[in-house]
Amino acid sequence: MITPELGGRIDWAGWEALVRTNGVTLDRPRGSAHPDWPDIVYPIDYGYVNGTRSSDGHEVDVFVGSAETGLVAAIFTIDHRKGDRECKLLLDCDPGEIYLANGFLNFDRSLMEGVLVMRRPMRSLWEQGTR
Repeated sequence: MITPELGGRIDWAGWEALVRTNGVTLDRPRGSAHPDWPDIVYPIDYGYVNGTRSSDGHEVDVFVGSAETGLVAAIFTIDHRKGDRECKLLLDCDPGEIYLANGFLNFDRSLMEGVLVMRRPMRSLWEQGTR
Protein backbone atom coordinates (compact mmCIF):
# COMPACT_ATOMS: atom_id res chain seq x y z
CA MET A 1 0.00 0.00 0.00
CA ILE A 2 1.20 3.51 -0.81
CA THR A 3 0.77 6.07 1.95
CA PRO A 4 1.06 9.89 2.03
CA GLU A 5 3.65 9.61 4.80
CA LEU A 6 6.17 9.01 2.02
CA GLY A 7 6.27 12.79 1.55
CA GLY A 8 8.49 13.15 4.59
CA ARG A 9 11.06 10.84 2.99
CA ILE A 10 11.27 12.59 -0.38
CA ASP A 11 14.35 14.75 -0.93
CA TRP A 12 12.32 17.54 -2.52
CA ALA A 13 15.25 19.97 -2.87
CA GLY A 14 17.46 17.24 -4.32
CA TRP A 15 14.89 16.20 -6.92
CA GLU A 16 14.16 19.82 -7.82
CA ALA A 17 17.89 20.48 -8.32
CA LEU A 18 18.20 17.35 -10.48
CA VAL A 19 15.25 18.43 -12.61
CA ARG A 20 16.71 21.91 -13.09
CA THR A 21 20.21 20.54 -13.83
CA ASN A 22 19.26 17.67 -16.16
CA GLY A 23 16.21 19.24 -17.73
CA VAL A 24 12.97 17.69 -18.84
CA THR A 25 11.91 16.23 -22.17
CA LEU A 26 8.23 16.72 -22.96
CA ASP A 27 7.22 13.85 -25.20
CA ARG A 28 3.46 14.10 -24.63
CA PRO A 29 2.25 17.68 -24.80
CA ARG A 30 -1.08 18.74 -23.37
CA GLY A 31 -3.88 17.55 -25.66
CA SER A 32 -1.86 14.73 -27.23
CA ALA A 33 -3.00 11.12 -27.26
CA HIS A 34 -1.20 8.27 -25.55
CA PRO A 35 0.84 6.35 -28.16
CA ASP A 36 -0.65 2.96 -27.22
CA TRP A 37 -4.14 4.02 -26.09
CA PRO A 38 -5.34 6.86 -28.38
CA ASP A 39 -8.49 7.46 -26.31
CA ILE A 40 -6.29 8.64 -23.43
CA VAL A 41 -5.51 12.34 -23.89
CA TYR A 42 -3.03 14.16 -21.68
CA PRO A 43 -4.61 17.16 -19.90
CA ILE A 44 -1.20 18.64 -19.03
CA ASP A 45 2.32 18.46 -20.50
CA TYR A 46 3.98 15.14 -19.65
CA GLY A 47 7.48 13.83 -20.10
CA TYR A 48 10.50 12.68 -18.16
CA VAL A 49 13.53 13.93 -16.27
CA ASN A 50 16.62 13.47 -18.43
CA GLY A 51 19.34 11.17 -17.14
CA THR A 52 17.18 9.38 -14.55
CA ARG A 53 15.93 5.84 -14.16
CA SER A 54 12.65 4.79 -12.55
CA SER A 55 11.51 1.44 -11.20
CA ASP A 56 10.01 0.56 -14.60
CA GLY A 57 13.40 0.93 -16.31
CA HIS A 58 12.45 4.18 -18.04
CA GLU A 59 13.17 7.76 -17.00
CA VAL A 60 11.33 9.34 -14.06
CA ASP A 61 8.02 10.76 -15.32
CA VAL A 62 7.03 14.37 -14.77
CA PHE A 63 3.92 16.48 -15.31
CA VAL A 64 4.85 20.06 -16.16
CA GLY A 65 2.43 22.89 -15.51
CA SER A 66 2.25 26.57 -16.39
CA ALA A 67 3.11 28.16 -13.03
CA GLU A 68 6.47 28.96 -11.46
CA THR A 69 5.96 26.87 -8.35
CA GLY A 70 8.91 24.48 -8.61
CA LEU A 71 8.55 20.85 -7.63
CA VAL A 72 5.20 20.85 -5.85
CA ALA A 73 4.17 17.21 -5.54
CA ALA A 74 4.68 13.59 -6.45
CA ILE A 75 2.16 10.90 -7.26
CA PHE A 76 3.05 7.35 -6.30
CA THR A 77 1.29 5.06 -8.75
CA ILE A 78 0.41 1.42 -9.20
CA ASP A 79 -0.13 0.41 -12.82
CA HIS A 80 -2.36 -2.65 -12.68
CA ARG A 81 -1.80 -3.47 -16.36
CA LYS A 82 2.00 -3.55 -16.14
CA GLY A 83 2.15 -4.56 -12.50
CA ASP A 84 4.63 -1.85 -11.54
CA ARG A 85 4.91 1.06 -9.14
CA GLU A 86 6.35 4.46 -9.96
CA CYS A 87 6.77 7.97 -8.70
CA LYS A 88 5.64 10.74 -11.03
CA LEU A 89 6.77 14.30 -10.26
CA LEU A 90 4.68 17.46 -10.62
CA LEU A 91 6.72 20.49 -11.63
CA ASP A 92 5.57 24.10 -11.90
CA CYS A 93 1.92 23.12 -11.44
CA ASP A 94 -0.76 25.40 -10.05
CA PRO A 95 -3.55 23.89 -7.93
CA GLY A 96 -5.80 23.24 -10.92
CA GLU A 97 -3.03 21.42 -12.75
CA ILE A 98 -2.31 19.31 -9.67
CA TYR A 99 -5.97 18.27 -9.59
CA LEU A 100 -5.84 17.51 -13.33
CA ALA A 101 -2.76 15.27 -13.04
CA ASN A 102 -4.14 13.48 -10.00
CA GLY A 103 -7.54 12.93 -11.61
CA PHE A 104 -5.91 11.79 -14.85
CA LEU A 105 -3.92 9.07 -13.08
CA ASN A 106 -6.87 7.99 -10.93
CA PHE A 107 -9.54 8.15 -13.66
CA ASP A 108 -9.94 4.37 -13.91
CA ARG A 109 -8.54 2.84 -10.75
CA SER A 110 -8.85 -0.65 -12.22
CA LEU A 111 -6.05 0.34 -14.64
CA MET A 112 -3.94 2.71 -12.55
CA GLU A 113 -4.18 4.45 -9.23
CA GLY A 114 -2.00 6.87 -7.41
CA VAL A 115 -1.53 8.69 -4.15
CA LEU A 116 -0.80 12.41 -4.30
CA VAL A 117 1.93 13.60 -1.93
CA MET A 118 2.27 17.37 -1.62
CA ARG A 119 5.54 19.13 -0.85
CA ARG A 120 3.65 21.90 0.92
CA PRO A 121 -0.02 22.23 1.84
CA MET A 122 -2.29 22.91 -1.14
CA ARG A 123 -3.58 26.02 0.61
CA SER A 124 -0.15 27.66 0.28
CA LEU A 125 -0.30 27.23 -3.51
CA TRP A 126 -3.78 28.77 -3.64
CA GLU A 127 -2.56 31.69 -1.54
CA GLN A 128 0.56 32.09 -3.71
CA GLY A 129 -1.66 32.47 -6.77
CA THR A 130 -3.68 35.30 -5.24
CA ARG A 131 -0.72 37.57 -4.49
